[in-house]
Amino acid sequence: MAKTACALHILVDNETLANELLAKLKRGVSFDTLARKYSSCPSKRNGGSLGEFNKGTMVPAFDKAVFSIPLLKPYGPVKTQFGYHIIKVLYRN
Repeated sequence: MAKTACALHILVDNETLANELLAKLKRGVSFDTLARKYSSCPSKRNGGSLGEFNKGTMVPAFDKAVFSIPLLKPYGPVKTQFGYHIIKVLYRN
């Protein structure tokens, strides 16, 4: 059976901003708030939620991170052709 995950992300175009957002998350600022304000992905309307997706669906660097990082802990930045992602995995099956 395919592995699945549910994750949130914030997509920005530079690493400096990604690191600043990661620091804010570590200080307790809401992922939802930062995603809605800063993310360039349409998922920002849902607080950065990508919903549930199968392993292999996302671009390789993003996919690798989602299926290996600790759960519920903001992680990043992860660079892809889209920009820099801060990722928070809610669960994996």
